[in-house]
Amino acid sequence: MTHVVGESCIGCKYTDCVAVCPVECFHEGPNFLVIDPEVCIDCGVCVAECPVEAVYDEKMLPAEQGEYVELNARLAKQWPLIVQSTEPLPEADTWAEKQDKREHLMEMS
Repeated sequence: MTHVVGESCIGCKYTDCVAVCPVECFHEGPNFLVIDPEVCIDCGVCVAECPVEAVYDEKMLPAEQGEYVELNARLAKQWPLIVQSTEPLPEADTWAEKQDKREHLMEMS
C-alpha cells in the first residue's frame, strides 16, 4: 500500500506534506500534488500535515475517489519532483472549501 493525494488538494497545493516527507515522493502539477507510489514508503507522516486532509492511506481513500490511485501513479511520472514547501496557490483558502473539484484538475504542467 501507499499514500494517495485526493481531490481536496485541487486548487490548493498546500505543501506542508512535502516538507515532512523523508523520501521525496511528491510531484507538483499546475494545481495539484501527487505521490509517486514507487517511492512512497507508507510512513504516513504526510497525512496529518495536510490542512485540507487530502492525503490518504490508499486503503482509506473514499470509494468515490478511487481514480486518484491511478492519477497519482501516472502524473508522478510526468510532473517534476517537489522537495520543499512553497506557498499554496493564491486562492487556496477558497478552493479548500469546494467540493467535487475533479473537473478542475489541470494535468498539463
